[in-house]
This record gives sequence, C-alpha cells and structure tokens, in this order.
Amino acid sequence: MHTICQVYDCSVDHDERDLGELFARITQRLIAAERPILARHGLQMWPYVVLARLAQGSAATQLELAAQIGYDKTRLIAILDDLVREGLIERRPDPADRRARNISLTPAGAERVVAVRSEIRAMESEFLSGLPDAQRLELRGVLAELASR
Repeated sequence: MHTICQVYDCSVDHDERDLGELFARITQRLIAAERPILARHGLQMWPYVVLARLAQGSAATQLELAAQIGYDKTRLIAILDDLVREGLIERRPDPADRRARNISLTPAGAERVVAVRSEIRAMESEFLSGLPDAQRLELRGVLAELASR
C-alpha cells in the first residue's frame, strides 16, 4: 500500500498547493479567532452570519436568506426564532405573499452587527498585518469576486 506522498510529490511549493487545503487552513484559523469575539457579544457563527447578511439589506424573506447564506431553510427557523427572542430581528408576513415572512434587523440587531464587525475587522487587520496594504486590498477583492460566483 502506498501513501499519497509515494504516489505524488508532496514537496510542492505554495503555488501548487490545493486551494481547498489553503482555504480550509485559513478558514479554521479565522473561525477560531472569531469565536471569542462572537461569544463576547452573545452570538455564535450562524446567527452572526444571519445578522451580517441582513445588515447588507439583501434578503427580504426567510427562503431568500437561507439561499444567500447557504444554510438549510428548515434549520434556519430555530436561529431566527432565537434572534427574534433576543430582539435582534423582526419577522413579518410578506404583504405580497402571506405565507412568506420578511425579515429585518431591529436597531439592537444593527448595533450588535456594528460592534461585532468592528472587533472582527481589528482581528483581520492583525491577521493580515504581514501583508502590504496593496496586497490586503487585492486579497479582499479577489476573495469577494470568488465568493460572488
């Protein structure tokens, strides 16, 4: 039986590493750095993702929100229920379709997003501190482009 490194050359430089591996390592590090920030604000990752998306004003209904954040629509209900109980979002019947619910941030929800985002940006700045400003901007632009596809 051969190991993968016996079949493939595992001594590749950074330009030849799989994107999935690189993104996984970076994602793990960023999530680990974000967890204590979120905890200080009484949030976990998915509720923050919901609040951050709503802060962009891009999801009017629960179904649209689930699609935009890539989360199962049936599991999203529990997160939304918790956020409503905390006074961070509101759900109202959609006037165009009474079966659908429109979701929006409350002022408290908007304040929470601003506070969390401020701390996350500071953490990200530290995370990227070894890169020149031009590379930081380019990285954010490239990632935004890839994320929008």
